[in-house]
Amino acid sequence: MNRRTARTNDRYGSSGTGGGRFRSQGSGRTSALSKSGGAKSGGAKSGGAQRRSAASQGEFAMPVSTTSPLPAVSSFAELDMPPAVLKMLTSLGMNKPFPIQGATLPNSLAGRDVLGRGRTGSGKTLAFGLALLVRIAGQRAEPNRPLALVLVPTRELAQQVTDALTPYARSLHLRLTSVVGGLSISRQAQALNAGVEVVVATPGRLADLIDRGDCRLDQVGITVLDEADQMADMGFMPQVTALLDQVRPHGQRMLFSATLDRNVDRLVRRYLHDPVVHSVDPSAGAVTTMEHHVLHVHEADKHATTTEIAARDGRVIMFLDTKHAVDRLTKHLLANGVRAAALHGGKSQSQRTRTLTQFKDGYVTVLVATNVAARGIHVDNLDLVVNVDPPSDHKDYLHRGGRTARAGESGSVVTLVLPNQRRDMARLMAAASITPQTTQVRSGDAELTRITGAQAPSGIAVTITTPTAEGPKRNAAPARGQRSHRRSRQAQGRRSLG
Repeated sequence: MNRRTARTNDRYGSSGTGGGRFRSQGSGRTSALSKSGGAKSGGAKSGGAQRRSAASQGEFAMPVSTTSPLPAVSSFAELDMPPAVLKMLTSLGMNKPFPIQGATLPNSLAGRDVLGRGRTGSGKTLAFGLALLVRIAGQRAEPNRPLALVLVPTRELAQQVTDALTPYARSLHLRLTSVVGGLSISRQAQALNAGVEVVVATPGRLADLIDRGDCRLDQVGITVLDEADQMADMGFMPQVTALLDQVRPHGQRMLFSATLDRNVDRLVRRYLHDPVVHSVDPSAGAVTTMEHHVLHVHEADKHATTTEIAARDGRVIMFLDTKHAVDRLTKHLLANGVRAAALHGGKSQSQRTRTLTQFKDGYVTVLVATNVAARGIHVDNLDLVVNVDPPSDHKDYLHRGGRTARAGESGSVVTLVLPNQRRDMARLMAAASITPQTTQVRSGDAELTRITGAQAPSGIAVTITTPTAEGPKRNAAPARGQRSHRRSRQAQGRRSLG
């Protein structure tokens, strides 16, 4: 069947029913956003009272669709996409769609609003990106007025989305740019003024460009929210809703995330109309190729245990709570012969980009990071993630762990737990629906080596060439999202993502 015949600009058809419920696995925090009132005109209304009732009980209630979805496909060839896109997919080794892609693409290509949940690394970027590019192919944007928008919470995720979509955009002769904090706002304004069809943006920087008159969203007909739950957690929600209110009111909206909870319920109710709902993958905690280990350690031995794990053969990401702790551990590892580099919000964007490149290329074997690396980072063949500091909630745990066991690969998530952290860790694992393997270890133990590949470091200091920090640019305005993020985290008393 030619699926273009099913495509329509009228998103308000009505036939069939569907829907269901998800129970939120949130930490139990009460969100002021989830208490907000009813949807504005133009938002989805089907089942609204049911969803509001569920939200008040701590649940995310899936919206009820009134139009039956198109069936999933098992190959890209079944989709009515331009030959140039199909050729690019083949050349990049994409021979078969991942489940989230096969389920959502028939409907997103037809112009339906989509609410999709797929675990991190499951292929969400192409699930929304291919539909977005194909649907605007052949159109040309006016200066400063893009046709499609992808909103993401972090610079790293913006770069990853941009990198993933660029080959397909070029094959369709579409112009794509990213606008994020930490880089020259003037250069981003110049790119927008030259005309781009697709903008991948963090909310704060995009809001700054709009305030400067360098961008208008009134021609945006397709809007994507990627990792919407994290944007809600980071305090971006007011900016996100302000931006969504500026796009074309009857355009297509797609919301994709690895987790769906009541933090995103407001967005779903207000901005998605009769969406097709797909939840085709288990959460990161249910991935069968991922092992979860809780290693009980003594405080006096934790540093030595961490160092031996870092000295393993192969790459590893190590998560800590604060920038200071990241810098301190990185310095210690380098002094002991481990090729480590730090990644956190205190680094300039050029430093962060260079560090990630060094890690992906294998020049750096240990990435020591705060939660800034918990999403938006894909590294092939990464088989170990270590929580040196246990995360504060189960969602952070799932997204940290989601850096490994991606796209069918296997991997392990290891968390070092002190005696006074055991009870909190048990609660966190229960909230994540994970039953980990628990082991008491010490540095030098055979069990530590078996689980993590730990070994004694060489003790010969190494030096990693790192980029110099950029000075502030005269035309650069502080990213509004960063300010909002800091205020939100301080107000909530939560640990910094920076």
